Amino acid sequence: MINIDKVVKNYKNGETMVNALRGVSLEIEKGEFTSIAGPSGSGKTTLLNLIGCIDKLDRGEITIKSEPVSKMNKKEKTLFRRKNLGFVFQTYNLIPVLTAYENVSFVLSLLDLSEKEVNDRTMQILREVGLEGMEDRKPAKLSGGQQQRVAIARALVKNPEIVLADEPTANLDSGTGEEILKLMKEMNRKYGTTFIFSTHDPMVMDYAGRVVMLHDGNILTDERR
Repeated sequence: MINIDKVVKNYKNGETMVNALRGVSLEIEKGEFTSIAGPSGSGKTTLLNLIGCIDKLDRGEITIKSEPVSKMNKKEKTLFRRKNLGFVFQTYNLIPVLTAYENVSFVLSLLDLSEKEVNDRTMQILREVGLEGMEDRKPAKLSGGQQQRVAIARALVKNPEIVLADEPTANLDSGTGEEILKLMKEMNRKYGTTFIFSTHDPMVMDYAGRVVMLHDGNILTDERR
């Protein structure tokens, strides 16, 4: 599903040139539950952003569902993300003035769906992530774990083939973090959604079916469980 071929990404930090990725090659198959791990500065978030068509690669190629990312213009990347990718962030990235229902249904409002289908799909995914009865609460009235559940619902409601999760347990206590991982694992089993995490959390690595360890922009190890 995803082919990463000799990918290089550099960026400037002040006057210093940072070699974030130094020729990374990797294949990720449909339905994998993969953790891209490593310490701060290893390149894991950079790689996730490149897969997510957020950043522009310097050299090499990323092909997703036979589509070469480097050949897409800005509009094509936006449409590709909208159709194929879901995102879960460590800071949740919910819209504070919208309710849980509105944060999730907003994603569907960008698609050509009827009002009934938007409502049915939103309520179904909120039930599946354990938020039935909380759909009218705004983020400030939800716990961190509940906000992350909204973020997962938002990522999954459009039925993407790939979900990218950047440090999804970073702002959660260990018990809540494990609940979130169990939920995502269940969604992976139920829908066959491909999950790719960037993390340095050992618990996330324990749940992953595959751990790709980065160090200084290179793949150090690639272990399937």
